[in-house]
Amino acid sequence: MKNLLHKLLQTPKISLIIILALTVFFFMQMKSKASMETNLDKYMPQNHPAFVYSDQAEEWFNIKDGIIIAIENTEGIYNTSSLDKIKKITKQLQKMPEIEKSDVTSLYTADNIVGTEDGMDVKAFYKRVPKSEEKLKELQQKVQANEMVMGRLVSADENVSLIIARIGDDVFTQDFYNRILDLGKSYEGPENIYVAGRPIVEGTMALLGPADMQKMVPIVIVIIMLVLLVLLRSVKNTIFTLLVVFISTVWTFGLMAFVGIPIYAVSTMIPVMLIAIGVAYGIHLYSHLEMTLLQKSHLSTRDAVEDMLSEMWKPVVMTAVTTAVGFISLLTSQVYPIKYFGLFTAFGVLSAMVLSLVMIPAGLMIFKLPKIKKPKNSTQSNTSFAHRFSNGLLKNKSLTIVITGLIIVISIIGMQKVWINSSFLDKFETDSDIVLTDKFINENFGGTSMLSLVLESDNKGAFKNSDALRVVDEMQDDIESLEIVGNSFSLSDYLKRMNKVMNADDETFNIIPDSQELIAQYLLLYEMSGDPENLWKVTDYDFRKLNITVQIKSDNSKETNKVIDKIEQYRDEFAGLGIEMNYAGSGYKALVFTDLILEGQISSLLMSIIIVFVLLSFMFKNIRAGLIGSVPIIITSLISFGVMGLLNIPLSTTTALMSSIAIGIGIDYAVHFIDRYKINLAKTEDMKLSLGKTMHHSGRAILFNAVVVIAGFMVLLFSVFPPNRVLGALVSLNMFTSFVGTLTVMVLLIKYFNLFSKNNQRKENDND
Repeated sequence: MKNLLHKLLQTPKISLIIILALTVFFFMQMKSKASMETNLDKYMPQNHPAFVYSDQAEEWFNIKDGIIIAIENTEGIYNTSSLDKIKKITKQLQKMPEIEKSDVTSLYTADNIVGTEDGMDVKAFYKRVPKSEEKLKELQQKVQANEMVMGRLVSADENVSLIIARIGDDVFTQDFYNRILDLGKSYEGPENIYVAGRPIVEGTMALLGPADMQKMVPIVIVIIMLVLLVLLRSVKNTIFTLLVVFISTVWTFGLMAFVGIPIYAVSTMIPVMLIAIGVAYGIHLYSHLEMTLLQKSHLSTRDAVEDMLSEMWKPVVMTAVTTAVGFISLLTSQVYPIKYFGLFTAFGVLSAMVLSLVMIPAGLMIFKLPKIKKPKNSTQSNTSFAHRFSNGLLKNKSLTIVITGLIIVISIIGMQKVWINSSFLDKFETDSDIVLTDKFINENFGGTSMLSLVLESDNKGAFKNSDALRVVDEMQDDIESLEIVGNSFSLSDYLKRMNKVMNADDETFNIIPDSQELIAQYLLLYEMSGDPENLWKVTDYDFRKLNITVQIKSDNSKETNKVIDKIEQYRDEFAGLGIEMNYAGSGYKALVFTDLILEGQISSLLMSIIIVFVLLSFMFKNIRAGLIGSVPIIITSLISFGVMGLLNIPLSTTTALMSSIAIGIGIDYAVHFIDRYKINLAKTEDMKLSLGKTMHHSGRAILFNAVVVIAGFMVLLFSVFPPNRVLGALVSLNMFTSFVGTLTVMVLLIKYFNLFSKNNQRKENDND
């Protein structure tokens, strides 16, 4: 590697031309092939048993996510204008090629099961929009008398009515999203039109994600540029350092587009990551160059650059590899956005390393060395401070140990409170339109998040059995007692309604019939009188399977788990009837999603720590070096999870990246410090003096590195997505704790274990 870099110095212009050509290629790939993916189903492994079953259940019962359009009239929904709008919006949705006509449900299309002199009939609530007060009052009474519609399609205060258009997973596009929103806006006034549902949440994220990235990248570039100008004191050095991270970002997104990997919401943070991380290599290179020229100002450009490469290529490569390992460990996750984030960020980090070792030396060879002004007494003052800090740390080691121990204990307590959340709505501001709309619909109706409970039996006609249906009905009542549950719906609701209308609308008959024969007759009458397709959304043709839909007023994982805990109380009772319980639908998939996040987080954290330990031990040919270098990042990880637990910050697809980022970047500080310490100790054979010199050389560069990385990640505080802001704050905290841990705890461990020392009984150690 060293020889190759020295050879490239002989042809710096050719190196830059090759880099430029590759950059143009990747930029064209990014421009022509990049795409955004927000469909939650695409985030998950399709061969996972839970998803395979859920997909099968979705085929059985035509389970689809719905676009919800709410029409609000504060004077009441029963007027000609509002009812006409319900009809027109329904018809326009039915005409859209992405929507099946039968998948649009509204007051205009809903079935009204009524009793007649001849038996039972299923009629529409209205076909022509009623205009007279008499007809409007009649429609109102019909709705009020039908518990299958009241509270589900019309709000309790009768001011809001819903239109639900269910769509398949593969039809949603940005154009379709825009047409739906335009449709809602076109019918505004005097009615208020609200558009919600999971597809709309996904579409909004697809719209905001790229816009968020476009906003943050310029901010992080400006901030990093200003920080670099202050630290490096050179416009040329700043420009080349920024070019490295800019080109590595283009290469990363270009490669993603080239291999057909879409941009996920979490992928929009990659540019910020690479800009914040990639500048570190340039900082260490330029910092070493500056210190060398301060001592040897007579060196020629070639000699100075060759010295820089000879001394710094190894720690730069080592830090890049260990950083990449931290991100590559995310490949253990089964969640695609996290997996691909780790893979391509690792590629970007390695690209930034290669570009730093090629472009920066080439730039120095072409544009010559920067002018280094030696301030009076600056070097001596800095050296003196570094030695005083190092000696003071060694003398007050007990205080450092006590404070560290206290922090670890508090962190472990906080870790026990960490929880997982896959909520999509929590990715938005609480006062954003999408969240307020969802809140409005949840306040007036059953809920926008759906969980499907699928019951199965080997016996044909099992769900014509009154005993089984009564347990279903009892369970639904129990579930609906939860504050978070708005409604539930199943075959039992149909049968209760039919039993009631067949008994002169007597409320006492709003129960499951006792007779299996009577149940069979009701179902036959419904098939003959109504649209049997509606029936197959809650059961199958042989009545072996049953679909119970539960509407939840939040997509928060904690709330969904509460519902499932309540349902699970009936598992044994159903088992006694020969009935098996399973779950399906987007609500359940999101819950499994949280488990996959946790599994991936644990495995990636353990794997990255183990691999980093092995790499450090191999790089320095010393197991103790691997252990000592790993301590700061282990402490940093504990602090991170402790803070999350204490501040009630959940693990999500975004914050799950935190530990790998912390390990990947934080280990850089340890690598640079240990490498420089080893070199200094070999020259002086005096441990205290070597630590002081290392604190002056690498400690200075590590401080610069930490400042730049923290400044870069703090830019995430400008993101429109709250989880991104949380990640920015947490990673900045991680970088600070890694920096402090490296220059305090790790230094004490180096001293305690006499790292790289040939004589473990040095006199200077005995005198401390």
